[in-house]
Amino acid sequence: MGNKPTIAVSHLGCEKNRIDSEHMLGLLAKSGYGIDNTEELADYVIVNTCSFIESARRESVRTLVELAENQKKIIIAGCMAQHFQEELLAELPEAVALVGTGDYQNIVDIIERVEKGERVKAVSAEPTFIADENIPRYRTTTEGVAYLRVAEGCDYRCSFCIIPHLRGNQRSRTIESIVAEAQQLADQGVKELILISQITTNYGVDLYGEPKLAELLRALGKVDIPWIRIHYAYPTGLTDKVIDAIASTDNILPYLDLPLQHSHPEILKSMNRPWQGKVNDEIIERIKLALPESVMRTTFIVGFPGETEQHFQHLLQFVKRHQFDHVGVFTFSPEEGTKAYELSNQLPEEVKEERRNQLMEIQQPIAAMKNEAEIGKVVPVLVEQENPMTGELIGRSPRFAPEVDGLVYIKGSANLGEITPVRITSADVYDLYGETEIN
Repeated sequence: MGNKPTIAVSHLGCEKNRIDSEHMLGLLAKSGYGIDNTEELADYVIVNTCSFIESARRESVRTLVELAENQKKIIIAGCMAQHFQEELLAELPEAVALVGTGDYQNIVDIIERVEKGERVKAVSAEPTFIADENIPRYRTTTEGVAYLRVAEGCDYRCSFCIIPHLRGNQRSRTIESIVAEAQQLADQGVKELILISQITTNYGVDLYGEPKLAELLRALGKVDIPWIRIHYAYPTGLTDKVIDAIASTDNILPYLDLPLQHSHPEILKSMNRPWQGKVNDEIIERIKLALPESVMRTTFIVGFPGETEQHFQHLLQFVKRHQFDHVGVFTFSPEEGTKAYELSNQLPEEVKEERRNQLMEIQQPIAAMKNEAEIGKVVPVLVEQENPMTGELIGRSPRFAPEVDGLVYIKGSANLGEITPVRITSADVYDLYGETEIN
């Protein structure tokens, strides 16, 4: 039996991409390949790329070029492989294989073919695959946290977004499959599960003929995982049924990630999200009433083609009025292949940047006030890291999702990967500071 090559994975992009990386690692490990965390020492480096917006593509290209300059054998996977197949093969002779977003499950076969001298292009024109609980997975998150994909792809056609082109139409997993994987993760000691897809509130429409997020949440309520968090919850899908399931299921956190993108009906119509403009205010008020403890995160795009000063002022007032806990602001990125790319009234980059800065200036005091309201409370914190120099612990409370929100810095002792009570003693715009109840 010959020695199999060692593989490293360079992961870029979103948590949906991360799950693809974790499945590739799991399949390779199961087949006897060595997994190396150090790219320099590995025989092959799989670069799982992002192609969502221009800045993400630049980061992916930078990573590929650096590896090529070091004469590494590169396998290009993910959204850029799906998006720019011929260009990547032509410009990077070091790329020994391309793996599309619906083809990563064949990674073992792809590497075997590469080992025999073939340059492999495994990119399905229309991605249809979605991994389930039977596909091996090697988690790359901290031990207490796991992402759980409930669906892949998207049936919406927002005018700024290229995702359906890269990941195909929506395909949901069954409730039974998702619960089975949640149970596997619970058995591994996972304390926080983050439900993800392109539009989590649309979960099940393709499979069951109607959204089934409420039923999924209630089924996950029976799994022994203390925190379950919902990402990518489009506001229109937050029906009374879903809100009631969140309120009445103990382990579903009242944390809502709402990708609103804008507030003005005219801009939302231009974004091809016209239904949303009529309901934003109403749904947010309904959430506040039904879930008084709710934490709301949202994202906005500023500088969309045709966004006037009046449209932008509407957005500023919207953010002031609703007092979101966390806000991410992106400047519009014109993506070739989308409707918004072709719109004539594009805004200058300096206007986009100025608007982004203005919106963040409005949001920062709101975020600081929300964090300061935690001072004096004893809150549960999932402890994830320890600073080896100072012994200071770092974790997150239910109000912070990993990688996008703040952290809790803790004095005292606690076990990594466990949820522990922490008294909050101070706060700033993004983070909280506290001490464990038993020092």
